[in-house]
Amino acid sequence: MITTKQRAYLRSISNKLQPVFQIGKSGITPEIVEAIDSYLEANELMKITMLKNCDEDIREVAGIVSERTHSEIVQVIGKRAVFYRESKKKPVITLPKA
Repeated sequence: MITTKQRAYLRSISNKLQPVFQIGKSGITPEIVEAIDSYLEANELMKITMLKNCDEDIREVAGIVSERTHSEIVQVIGKRAVFYRESKKKPVITLPKA
C-alpha cells in the first residue's frame, strides 16, 4: 500500500508519461492483462487510456487491472488511469519514505 505522499510523487512523475495501452471495445482481455503485467515489471509506472467505444467505466476497469496485475491505482482522471507496481527484479523508482 502506498501513502498519500508516495502517490503524489508518482502522480508528478506520471504527468509526462504517454498512455501505453488503450482499452477498447473488447475490454480487458487476458492478453492485455499479461502485456500490462510485463510492462509494469519492466517500468513500474504506466498510464492507460480508454477509447470512446469502450462501454465500461474507467474506475471499474482500473480496479480489474489493479487486481489482476497486483498493482496500485495511482490516479484516475477522465478516461486515463495510472498504475504502479514495484519491480521484483530491478526496481527503478525510489519512493519517498512513508
